[in-house]
Amino acid sequence: METLFERLFQTLSQATPASERNCREVANRITQEVQRICRESQRIQDSGDVAGWASDLAYHRLNQCLRYVKLGSAKGRLELHSSLSAIVYRYMTPPQVQSSYQARVALIEDFLQNFYGESINAFRRENEVAPDYRPRSSLELAEYMAFTERYAKRRIPLSRGRSQQLIILRTQTFSKQQPPETLIDIQQAIEGGDSEQPRTLPLQRLREELTISEDISDTENTVRERVVEQLMDYLTEKNQPDCANYFSLRLMDLPTSEIESILEITPRERDYLQQRFKYHLLKFSFAHNWELVHEWLGAELGKNLGLTPQQWEYLHTKINQTQIKTLDLKQQGLSDAEISHQLDLTATQLRKQWSKLLEQAWDIRNL
Repeated sequence: METLFERLFQTLSQATPASERNCREVANRITQEVQRICRESQRIQDSGDVAGWASDLAYHRLNQCLRYVKLGSAKGRLELHSSLSAIVYRYMTPPQVQSSYQARVALIEDFLQNFYGESINAFRRENEVAPDYRPRSSLELAEYMAFTERYAKRRIPLSRGRSQQLIILRTQTFSKQQPPETLIDIQQAIEGGDSEQPRTLPLQRLREELTISEDISDTENTVRERVVEQLMDYLTEKNQPDCANYFSLRLMDLPTSEIESILEITPRERDYLQQRFKYHLLKFSFAHNWELVHEWLGAELGKNLGLTPQQWEYLHTKINQTQIKTLDLKQQGLSDAEISHQLDLTATQLRKQWSKLLEQAWDIRNL
C-alpha cells in the first residue's frame, strides 16, 4: 500500500497544479478507500491477487479524478449534473400525475441538490476528514465529483439476488413523497406562478416540504414491490428460473443487448424467453393473483376494473351472461365458492370465465 500511495502521489503531482500537501491528502484517501474495499470484499480476498485488485481500483478512482480536473470546475459540475440527470429522468414520476418534461426537470433539479448534500456527508463519513469538510481546491473538488459519481452508481443489493443503483432508489423514494398540492406549485413555477408572488416561492416551498428521510420503514413498501415479490414466487413455484432471471434484469431497465449478454443467449432465444415470460405474466395477472395486480394498476373491482363509464358499458356488450353474473356477484363481495354454487359452475370453470373477463377488460383499458 505504501508503494501504491507513492505512485498515486507522483501521478497527481505531475498531472495537476495542486500543492504537494493536497496531492498527498488525496492520494492517501484513495489508498485508504481501496484498502478498506479489498479488506472487506471476500471475493477479492479469495482471488489471490489483492494487490492487483487494489491497483486497479485505485487507478480507476485516480483517472476519474483526473478527468474532472481536466474538465475544470464549471464543466465538471455540468458534466456530473447532466450524467446524473440522465440516469434519474425516467424514474422521476410523481404518483397520480403525468408529469410534463418541464415539471420533471424542476423535480430533478431539486432532487439532485438534496443528493449532493447526501454525497458530501457520505464522503465525510468514509474518509478521514473534518465533520465540516468542504472541497476547496480544484483537486479536492474533482475528487468530490468523482466520489459523487461512484456513490450514485453504487449497486444496492435487493431481495432475490437483485440490485439497483443507489441514486435510482433515492429517486424512487423522492418521487413517491411528492404531495399533490406540491405538484401544483411546481407547475405554477414553470408557468410563472401567481403574479403577486415571486417566481421562486413555489420551489422554495417545495424544498421546505420535501425532507428526504433515510429510514424508510417496511410498512411503506409499495403495492408494486408486493407484485414483484409475488410474481417472483409464482415463477419459482412454476419452475421458471429463466423467466425469473429475465424479469430481474427487466426491473433494472437494462437494454436488450445487455440482458442477452448477461444471460448468454441469442436475440432469438431472448425473444422466445420474452414470450414465455409474457405468458406466465398474463397467467399471474388474470388468475393467480389478479386482486393484487389490479390494486397496483388502480383497477380494482370497486373501480369497475379501471374502466371509464363508456368502457364499462362496452365490456358488458363483449362478455357472456355467465361472466356478467360473475362480475355482479364478485362486486357484491361473494366468495368464489358461493358464486360457483349460485351459477352451478366448478371452481375451474369459474376461474376460466373470470380470467377471460379480466383479459377482455385489460384489452379495453389499453385501447
